[in-house]
Amino acid sequence: MDDSRETFAPRAFVTGFPVKHSRSPIIHGHWLKTLALPGSYCTHEVAPEDFPAFVQSLKSGTSGFVGGNVTIPHKEMAFKLADEPDDLSCELGASNTLWLEDGKLKATNTDGQGFTANLDERHPGWDKSGSAVILGAGGASRAVVQAVRDRGVREIHLVNRTVARAVELADRFGMTVHPHPMGALAEVMKGAGLFINTTSLGMEGEAAPAIDFSPMQQNAVVTDIVYIPLMTPILAQAQAQGFATVDGLGMLLHQAAPGFEKWFGQRPVVDEVLRALIIADMEQH
Repeated sequence: MDDSRETFAPRAFVTGFPVKHSRSPIIHGHWLKTLALPGSYCTHEVAPEDFPAFVQSLKSGTSGFVGGNVTIPHKEMAFKLADEPDDLSCELGASNTLWLEDGKLKATNTDGQGFTANLDERHPGWDKSGSAVILGAGGASRAVVQAVRDRGVREIHLVNRTVARAVELADRFGMTVHPHPMGALAEVMKGAGLFINTTSLGMEGEAAPAIDFSPMQQNAVVTDIVYIPLMTPILAQAQAQGFATVDGLGMLLHQAAPGFEKWFGQRPVVDEVLRALIIADMEQH
C-alpha cells in the first residue's frame, strides 16, 4: 500500500457525463464516517473529449485523486487508458474502478462482483442453478454474463431484441452462452433457475412486457439490475407468480466496496443501514 496515504487524506471521485445524480458519494461518505477514516469522495463530471486529459492528470498525480469510479460514458475509455487493467476488464473491454499503485494507474470492473454479492446476500444458493436466462445484451449485460459464467452456471441463455448483439456477447464469453431472439424467451425459460433483467424495461415507470415465469424451476429466483423503482414491473410479475425476487440496489452497494478498499485502505461492510440511507435518498428525488 502507498505509505504516503498516512500523511494525507485520500481523495477519490466518481466521474461520468452527466454524474451529478450519482449516489456513490452517499455510499462512500457513509463508509468514511462509519469507519472514522480521513478522506473524501466527490462527483467529478468530465466531458468525453476531456477524459484522456483527466486520466493523464491521475497518472501524473496532479489531479489530487488516488483513484475513483468511472460510469457512463467513460468505462471503455478508462479501460483503454489505464496502465494495467486486470483480466476482468480486459475481457469486458471496460473498467469502472481506477486506482494508483506502484506508480501505475490500475483498473478493474466491479459490476459483476456487485451483482453476485447482492445475490449471495439476498438469495444464497442461486448459483446452484444449472441454467440462467439473461434478458438484454447491452453494455450492462456484459459484466452480468461474465459473473454468472464465472460462478459456474453451466447454461446461460441470452435473449435480446437484436440477436446480433447477443451473438457478439456469446462469442466474447464462450460456449456456455447461447444467443436467442425475444421470441425464444418462453422456450429457454423451461427449467431455468435464474432470470436476470439487464435491460431498462420498467426503469423510471417505463412499461415492461408480460412475462410468464411458470416454466422455470419452482425454487427459481428473478432479479433485476434496475433499482429505481426497487420493485420493478418484472419483479412484481415474478413475485405475483410466487417466485423469489432480488432487487438491484445491492448491486450498486456491493460494487462500490472493492474500490473503497483500494483508496482508503479498509474493506467496508454493506449493511441495512446503508441500504436504508440510499432508499431514503431515492424517495426524496
